[in-house]
Amino acid sequence: MQCIIIDDSAVARTTLSFLCEQVKDLLVLAEFTGAIEAYSFLSEKDVDLLFLDIEMPGMNGIELARNLSARCPLIIFTTSKKEYAIDAFDLHVADYLVKPVMPSRFFQAVDRVREALENRESKVIMQGCDFVFVRESGMIRKVEIAEICYLEAMGDYVKIITSSKLHVVHSTLKTLEGKLPPNLFLRVHRSFIISIAQIDYMQESSVRMCERFIPVGDNYKKLLFQRMNML
Repeated sequence: MQCIIIDDSAVARTTLSFLCEQVKDLLVLAEFTGAIEAYSFLSEKDVDLLFLDIEMPGMNGIELARNLSARCPLIIFTTSKKEYAIDAFDLHVADYLVKPVMPSRFFQAVDRVREALENRESKVIMQGCDFVFVRESGMIRKVEIAEICYLEAMGDYVKIITSSKLHVVHSTLKTLEGKLPPNLFLRVHRSFIISIAQIDYMQESSVRMCERFIPVGDNYKKLLFQRMNML
């Protein structure tokens, strides 16, 4: 995997560079102190992954991610503040690391990216209402519908998160929404479709499921309440 580091902090760049050196298949192509310089580099070079700080002078990390659009490689945001997490959800980033970055979380985030890259050419073949077939890495793998927790849009791809595995398919969320059993799945956000049976609880504007909080958009709340079969 080829990556670049974008951070205006020399300490942060040094830390990330050191952690990258510990991963055998991760190569740092370049480091940048600002988003504008990185954008110029990305217009000419193919990169698998960005380690991207958010708060930087000039163009910030969120603005860079939005400007990259469909050309965007996978992104791991690195920031000292947690309040940007919602913006990260909307930008379909691979992960969100809070500084100081702990090695265990760093390696976990890189593993997610590696798996996503391996599965990027996956496709979903819908069969009935009990299972689907996911084409990945030269194999066609059966995935039980009951094991699917949620789907998350990620640019031109969709992540399918099950109780035990992540699949990444080249599709749109709208396309997959039309193929999933409507009595079992519900869109709750422009970037998320969830399995209603996998909801643990709802709190304010999010639902807790599969060890994660999924945001619920205001336009989707009414239908969600109707489908939750509340007593």
